[in-house]
Amino acid sequence: MLVPRSRSSKRTLKWLIVVAALALFIFGVPKLNYGSRETTVKPQKTKPAKAISPARTRNSVAEAPIVEQQPQTRPASPLGKHMYRSDGLLEVNEDGYHPIYELMEKAGKAWNMKLKRSSRTLQEAVKEYRRRYLRDPPKGFDIWWKYVKEHNVQLPDEYDQIHNDLEPFWGLEPADLIQIQSELENKKDSYTLGKNSSGLVDVLTYSFEEGRYKQLIHGSERIIALLNEVHEDLPDFRATFSPHDGPNRHSDYEVKAACMEAAGSQSYVERAALPKIHHLGWVSACSPTSPARLKPIDLNKPPPPPTKKTFIYDHIPAMDPCLHPGHLHHHGQFLSHNMGPTPQEAMVPEFSQCSTTIHHNIRIPTPYGWIDDILPRSNDPEFDEKIDERLLWRGTNTGMFREPGKHWLHSQRDWLVGYTNELNGTLKVLPPVTDRKQRVSPYKEVRKARVNPAVMDTAFVGKPSSCKQPLCDQLWDLFPWKEFQTQKEAGAYKYVMDVDGNGWSGRFKRLITSNSLIFKSTIYPEWYADRIAPWVHYVPIQLDLSDLHDALFFFRGDPCGEGAHEDLGRKIAEAGREWSRTFWRREDLVAYFFRLLLEYARLMSLDREGVSYHGPSSG
Repeated sequence: MLVPRSRSSKRTLKWLIVVAALALFIFGVPKLNYGSRETTVKPQKTKPAKAISPARTRNSVAEAPIVEQQPQTRPASPLGKHMYRSDGLLEVNEDGYHPIYELMEKAGKAWNMKLKRSSRTLQEAVKEYRRRYLRDPPKGFDIWWKYVKEHNVQLPDEYDQIHNDLEPFWGLEPADLIQIQSELENKKDSYTLGKNSSGLVDVLTYSFEEGRYKQLIHGSERIIALLNEVHEDLPDFRATFSPHDGPNRHSDYEVKAACMEAAGSQSYVERAALPKIHHLGWVSACSPTSPARLKPIDLNKPPPPPTKKTFIYDHIPAMDPCLHPGHLHHHGQFLSHNMGPTPQEAMVPEFSQCSTTIHHNIRIPTPYGWIDDILPRSNDPEFDEKIDERLLWRGTNTGMFREPGKHWLHSQRDWLVGYTNELNGTLKVLPPVTDRKQRVSPYKEVRKARVNPAVMDTAFVGKPSSCKQPLCDQLWDLFPWKEFQTQKEAGAYKYVMDVDGNGWSGRFKRLITSNSLIFKSTIYPEWYADRIAPWVHYVPIQLDLSDLHDALFFFRGDPCGEGAHEDLGRKIAEAGREWSRTFWRREDLVAYFFRLLLEYARLMSLDREGVSYHGPSSG
């Protein structure tokens, strides 16, 4: 029964409404804070924090996702929110909806924002450079900009990877740095490029074992061909390269931190004054407060499976073994050296085809494996026309040398083939729900014997290699071995896996240029790291593969195809191919290398200010 209010109560109610309206007018509507914040931070002219792993700037790849420092204590309406951790992983809230919807949406918005804010003029580019790096660009920046505009190079501001690679060297006394580079030219298995007397880029010197010249110098030919397209505009330089697939300059945390601190304060530290190195193996490169340093690592006891479902949202920190000590158990780059080698006593400016977050090799835009397109196109049907819905991987068993005393069984390629062909036991997977607003849990427990043969097609090809007898013979029985596939056979698969080899994956360019959806697992941030977006152009997968089945089920559905999101898989596959043909052209390789050598030539000068660009940043 409704009871009518009295006249006095009506007058009181009207008075309260007037008071409330007046308060809102004066103080405004309060903003609610649910514990989230944008990761975009404006650089300040202060000394960098001591923690340096990973070294990132404001505009690196992971700029856009919302980072929640603490998990929600109550579910958001209508479903719970997932937690974005500082180690690059999204931790799944079982009361939330499927996280891949959110990961794709956030990544897409961030990518579009990055495209939208790109500099359009030289003046804008100079201003943005100074804002990001707190110094003038290198001499020749205007000439580089002319190349960028004439060749339609996209994202002209997104070269933070160069900055991250070179910044520690800014803190070393220039004379000492030049001396280190000179000593490097005599290091076994290295070659040095620079301009010859004719002004062309050429091999100036090399240091190889007798009889290995042709084998080790081969990679320089593609590099020289790239650089000679702009040789007239390149400064004089001497740059020493490693001919091998992987990086070799292991960092010491304190040494790198001292150099970064000096660079941040625009000062130098002399080589003789660098801190003493630690003899802790791989974790020498990690902060004393990092997970890798806080808990001792035992290679004889692989880490237990994760208790929480996680997905990658920021790929570079997700590659960092300081943040993810389990990586030391799952990759030949680390397992080949057991607990790890002694770190470098100083920062050594050696160029290589790839690097990790705990090495300080200067990475290059390697032209190895580069293609413009997959030809003939009949070998690569459109996504919807591909008939095989299993996840494909074929490759040789490279990655590390297998011998007694090495923990090779968990190295990346062995782990992939073994894990995806395992028949014993069960998996706990996220159900591939079709309704975006549907709660993702309860998880489903499925038999590996039913799932893996239905959704996976992974195997080694050829015959066992990189092994010592009797292990080579044992490998035949441990893993499936199949014949090499033709390009046309491989082109029939909608879903393709990409993993590392002896170093970075040289096949990623070819794979992402196809019409297939590429799942990528790696520890090597490559030269294009600032210029690509996971969940927009490819699907990032953790090194332990704990998210592989969940991600695959989301796009292709369960073994019967139930819950498939093929439309979203097609969207990423098409965006990846378009990205490859727009952002990974030969001109993009040249532009990156051109800018890298401008920066490097200034870095190796005794008068760095004299070889800087002082042009206007406005007008």
